Amino acid sequence: MNKVVLVGRLTKDPELKFAQGTGTAVATFTVAVNRRFKRDGQPEADFIPVVIFGKQAEALATYVVKGRLISISGNIQTRNYEAKDGTRRYVTEVIADEAEFLEWATNKKDSTSGQNSSVESEFGSDITPIDDGEIPF
Repeated sequence: MNKVVLVGRLTKDPELKFAQGTGTAVATFTVAVNRRFKRDGQPEADFIPVVIFGKQAEALATYVVKGRLISISGNIQTRNYEAKDGTRRYVTEVIADEAEFLEWATNKKDSTSGQNSSVESEFGSDITPIDDGEIPF
C-alpha cells in the first residue's frame, strides 16, 4: 500500500501549468511539514514536493498562497530523467489525490502573508457576529 497524508504550509504559491496535448491543469508546490521532535530545541521541517492535477490544481492555484495551511493525501512516486547536462536526476514527490484548504483566502489578492484573513474579508460584510458568552459549552 502506498498512501501518504500530509498537513503543512506552502513554501511558495502553487505553480500552475497545462499539459501539452490534453490541456490538463497541473499544479506543483512544496509543503513544509513540521517534525514531531525538535533537535536542540529548534523545530525542524521536511519540505515535500507535491503535484496535483485537474480542477483541484486550478482551485489550489486560485485560492491558496504561500504560508497557508493545507492537507494533502495521495501517494509517493519516484522517477528519474536525464538532465540537459547529461546527468541522471532522481525525483521523489507526492502525487495528490485530494487537497483540503485548512486556511484560505477568497482570492490571492486577499492575503499573501500566510495569516488568517478577517471574517469580513473572507465572507463579506453581511455576516453578523454572535455573542456566545452565555452558551455553557
